[in-house]
Amino acid sequence: MRKSVVAIVGRPNVGKSTIFNRLVGERISIVEDIPGVTRDRIYAQAEWLASTFNIIDTGGIEIGDEPLLVQMRHQAEVAIDEADVIIFLVNGREGITAADEEVAKLLFKSNKPIVLGVNKIDNPEMREKVYEYYSLGFGEPYPISGSHGLGLGDLLDKVVSHFPEREADNTDEQTIYFSLIGRPNVGKSSLVNAFLNEERVIVSEIEGTTRDAIDTHLHKDNQDYVIIDTAGMRKRGKVYETTEKYSVLRALKAIERSDVVLVLLDAETGIREQDKKIAGYAHEAGRAIVIVVNKWDTIETSEKSMKDFETKIRAHFLYLNYAPIVFLSAKTKKRLHTLLPSVKLASENHAKRVQTNVLNDVVMDAIAMNPTSTFKGRRLKVLYATQVAVKPPSFVVFVNDPELLHFSYERFLENKIRDAFGFVGTPIKLFARKRQ
Repeated sequence: MRKSVVAIVGRPNVGKSTIFNRLVGERISIVEDIPGVTRDRIYAQAEWLASTFNIIDTGGIEIGDEPLLVQMRHQAEVAIDEADVIIFLVNGREGITAADEEVAKLLFKSNKPIVLGVNKIDNPEMREKVYEYYSLGFGEPYPISGSHGLGLGDLLDKVVSHFPEREADNTDEQTIYFSLIGRPNVGKSSLVNAFLNEERVIVSEIEGTTRDAIDTHLHKDNQDYVIIDTAGMRKRGKVYETTEKYSVLRALKAIERSDVVLVLLDAETGIREQDKKIAGYAHEAGRAIVIVVNKWDTIETSEKSMKDFETKIRAHFLYLNYAPIVFLSAKTKKRLHTLLPSVKLASENHAKRVQTNVLNDVVMDAIAMNPTSTFKGRRLKVLYATQVAVKPPSFVVFVNDPELLHFSYERFLENKIRDAFGFVGTPIKLFARKRQ
């Protein structure tokens, strides 16, 4: 079930990044009192009441022909195009500017729900300044203070009220849904075609050829699959995404619907920073992951080539130590037969449940092998453990005091659980709770 998308839009230096950081609960965007600091869209998840949604922090929209300003405007336009609801942010200390009016014209064309936030209203005496913003034509302006966190509740109530109705999830439990994510031109569409033995998806050397997310059904070895191919970002015939600016939001939507995510790497160009960012979205979403090294036919291989490349992957993707790595060529179909078994195994482990008594045997054996340490004169006591969820497998360990569970010992327990039950291809989560 896909999450709603909220974009924060406005001219530079109105406090978009400050509001963004408040909503997601951490300092992700760079905040500096210099216009234009945030140049790219930044994505994160936020929660309000019972709603979890994706939120986009955009670079400010500014009128001008300088290359940076044009790029910032394009990035904001893409965010507007992808959003379900838009927060239009203005600076309450400066009044309505010509740039605000230009942004308003752009937003009127979007036909999206707009919630007007008047930022930097830091005390009650300033609230009278809000009334002039009715003239922008977006209804009631909401006075807020990003720096002090004032008024955000009322603003978010209005935002959430515009979210689309959630559709029931009618996906077949037996069908494995998997998506392909990666930088442009790593061979996502070619891999789909290789699975299907037909040119179902347009393949081109031009980055961003795939325009829409496509669901493709596949039956192989008595197993049904649905392949979710993530689209490159295009709008009105103009490619806004450069090679390094992959359409992250489209990937997020695909990830949310997936049981397994294939993270595609290009054997020819090697590992790039953007690859790690893209893979991080799937990991944070708790999806099963298979790393796929495509275009393996384009490089000179030796007996050590595969092992050396795998070592590089493990060094760059430390947080994906559980993910299997498959080397193949979508173009020649070399080693293609090795991929679906890894996808199926990862999906099965993602939904695996373990018996409580067997789990506790493993945990107690681990403690006997490596006893808990003392902290400030107190020793951690692990009472028992139980699995509370799947997709990903999640476990609660009941202890005498959660603060005594050091992250290194938590990692030790995670590794022992993984070693005992496999869990290849899936992250697992461990939570400490105090027994009541």
